[in-house]
Amino acid sequence: MASHRLKSSLRGVAAIGVLTACLATVTAPSSLADPAAHGPVPAVEPGTPSDAITQILQLSRQAEQTTEALHKAQDDLNARLAQQRDAQAKQASEHKLVEDAEAKVDRYRPTADLVATANYEGARINRLYALLISNSPQQLLDQMSALDQVTSDTKNQLDQYTGAVKLASDAEARAQSAADAARTAAGQVQAQRATLQAKQSDLQTQIDHIRDLYASMTGGERATLAGSLFPPGWTPAKIVPSSGVPFAALQVALTRIGDPYVWGATGPNQFDCSGLVQWAFKQVGISVPRTSEEQAQYGTPVALDDLQPGDIITFYSDASHVGIYVGDGMILHASTFGVPVKVQSMAAFPIHNARRF
Repeated sequence: MASHRLKSSLRGVAAIGVLTACLATVTAPSSLADPAAHGPVPAVEPGTPSDAITQILQLSRQAEQTTEALHKAQDDLNARLAQQRDAQAKQASEHKLVEDAEAKVDRYRPTADLVATANYEGARINRLYALLISNSPQQLLDQMSALDQVTSDTKNQLDQYTGAVKLASDAEARAQSAADAARTAAGQVQAQRATLQAKQSDLQTQIDHIRDLYASMTGGERATLAGSLFPPGWTPAKIVPSSGVPFAALQVALTRIGDPYVWGATGPNQFDCSGLVQWAFKQVGISVPRTSEEQAQYGTPVALDDLQPGDIITFYSDASHVGIYVGDGMILHASTFGVPVKVQSMAAFPIHNARRF
């Protein structure tokens, strides 16, 4: 009903261009669309203990890629939900402005209708008309003064009416734009949530297979998979003391050596790779992104020949693994399923980049 009244009021008023606004379509990150660059490892029974270890490492690597991609997808979904809430709030606000503007139009509508009716019926309200109907000079002066005031008041009210119609038109256009944006955001949230749920289901299937494979391994095979907590001949005493937040975060992270790797875990007693980095820096007052991909873009770049203990190193082309540099070419990281938090040579992985938080 309000929109109908507005459209009626817009007759004779210049049309106002409608503002358009929509949220950009988000595509899933490449690592989410393709969690393993070389395809999934076939779920076949390993023939030897060595085959079992190799297969579980490969499967765990794929699951890690999927996990990090899911973290990013969840962050994207949270951001999209916030945009949806903002769009809905804006829609409600603009709708209120439309109602207020249309109330103002209604306030001045009677004057506009009277003028329109008078013009239609050929009425003439001017000084000549006052002269023709006056019986004396004083009456003429009084009528001309009154007509001047009527004309001034009418013009002011017509100006107010025209302005109110323009404001209402603009408000309705913004409200329509906000409504479109809210619908777009809701559709994108629904699509992203469906994608996320499908990937979570795929990941759970991967994890279930890995755990079944791990359960079938002997104690010796599990020990071989876990390896040692430190490289041969290396101890934490070899770390060169330093100052600053990164080194403090490293010292905190060193206290978690031996804790288990768990997909999606952020501590305090179990971690995935990016969860360990995030947790360690949080303990020293620094908030860093959740995913290894985002951590690869956080802070400032560091050249590999300028690494210092506490710097962050990400690995693989998609930055799907991350660790904390401890010196001597070593990193501290939550490695993979079946392998505890440990110190290991960073040469074991293809380096993506290094950052300093």
